[in-house]
Amino acid sequence: MPADTERARDGRHREEACGRGHPLRGVRPDPGAHSGVGSGVTAGLDGSDGSAGADGTKAAPARGWSFPGQPPTRLVLIRHGETDHTTERRFSGGLLSANPGLNDTGRSQVQATAEWLAPVADQIDVVLASPVRRTRESAEIVAAGLGKHEVLIDDGFAEMEFGTWDGMTFVEVSEVFPEELQTWFGSMDHAPGGGESFRSVEKRVLEGLDRVLTTYAGKTVALVSHVTPIKTLVAHALEAPLTSLYRLELTPASVTVLSYFVGGENGDERMASMRTFNATPSATAFPL
Repeated sequence: MPADTERARDGRHREEACGRGHPLRGVRPDPGAHSGVGSGVTAGLDGSDGSAGADGTKAAPARGWSFPGQPPTRLVLIRHGETDHTTERRFSGGLLSANPGLNDTGRSQVQATAEWLAPVADQIDVVLASPVRRTRESAEIVAAGLGKHEVLIDDGFAEMEFGTWDGMTFVEVSEVFPEELQTWFGSMDHAPGGGESFRSVEKRVLEGLDRVLTTYAGKTVALVSHVTPIKTLVAHALEAPLTSLYRLELTPASVTVLSYFVGGENGDERMASMRTFNATPSATAFPL
């Protein structure tokens, strides 16, 4: 989605109920959420510090805020790299779109992210991707950088279909479809002609989330996807209204990390926390 669109919608928010499918009953306090920044990544996913005991064996993992015997499931969400549609700020949807591939800049961006993630490769169990060309290409680069030999595909994490708007800039859509664009601004249930609404995308993304959390419970999944699905997952994890998508921006090849666990008063509620948002390669180690 063009950044121009996000900014244009900023003043057109409406209140909506926060009730969502598969509600998350609060966010876990995570006092160590940023402990890895600038201090390496040996702390790992289980909270251990990687140190050895007097007998030379590695110390038992410190569970911290996790419930005993129930390790969290972590999603390392990676936005695809840049395409020509990205630089030209054009609506670029899923499989029904023009489906452009990565350009040279996009490949370089993803390669840099893959190298940044490489030190924690042994903590990542599987690489998933949306079926769209730019995400598949990005996922192949990520998988190679992590030493993984397979990229699995899940259609639920494809980008929103923009229908007749696909390939157009925001300005072009505002000139050709002014009334339809105005309606789209005011309703999460309105879809461009032949496309999808934010609400319908939310439904399939959360169905995809259920599949991932069931199939890869207690594991860490690198998922290469798009702006709308990643923002949808973030909003859902934070129990924010769907309109919060308008106020989030994601850089190409950026990384967002969400952690899902079971907790609550009775210890049986799905809960979530966000550890990292829109992170890009830097001089410090990746804080997984």
